[in-house]
Amino acid sequence: MLTYIAIWGLVALGSAVLGLILAVAKRRDHSAWAAWCFILPPLLLVLLVLPKNAGPRPRRPSLDEEDRQEAAKEWY
Repeated sequence: MLTYIAIWGLVALGSAVLGLILAVAKRRDHSAWAAWCFILPPLLLVLLVLPKNAGPRPRRPSLDEEDRQEAAKEWY
């Protein structure tokens, strides 16, 4: 049983690393894809099938920008 857990851990880590590299190559959100590929390694196949993003790489707003947006919503 411990062998299967160790194998699954290695597969999950390997999938996360490959998902990270592939997401960077396809101009996708690398941190999200690495996390999802770690949790569900078959998602690596989904990422492989997705086309390359033509636009700029998606950018997450900083925490300061998110706080400003939330503060602006509270005034309405």
